Amino acid sequence: MFKIGDKVVYPMHGAGVIEAIEEEEVLGEKKDYYVLRLPVGNMKVMIPIANGEGIGLRQVIDKQDVGKVLKLLKSSGSAMPTNWNHRYRANLEKIKSGNIYAVAEVVRNLARREREKGLSSGEKRMLENAKQILISELVLATELEEDKAKGLLDITFA
Repeated sequence: MFKIGDKVVYPMHGAGVIEAIEEEEVLGEKKDYYVLRLPVGNMKVMIPIANGEGIGLRQVIDKQDVGKVLKLLKSSGSAMPTNWNHRYRANLEKIKSGNIYAVAEVVRNLARREREKGLSSGEKRMLENAKQILISELVLATELEEDKAKGLLDITFA
């Protein structure tokens, strides 16, 4: 169980800080919720505490792991399916996992593919979404501002 002030990652949405734990009634059923503030996009999300573990809610990585993520982003890309539909589904599963290394892999592979062959509009959206998820976690792990974290990603791909 997380507490107020914890930095956590909500798969498919990104990283945020738990700013409250509230009881809400939805469809006649009272449940406790984490109130998560996502700094990138300044969004507020309510997550049922009972579902937290099942949906992959986890702690933000620490500063030492940031170096591993950046190293992974610089490494050569892994083989991806040539069929865009299979590639899209495989990348979506990686993003849904909530694992930062899997998300970084998606960003690395799609960024390389974009430079070499171009991306479909769906894959472009996926790349932007994966970058936002990655940036949101880097912001909280390093305490950098969003634009500096974006710059860190840009330097990595330069």
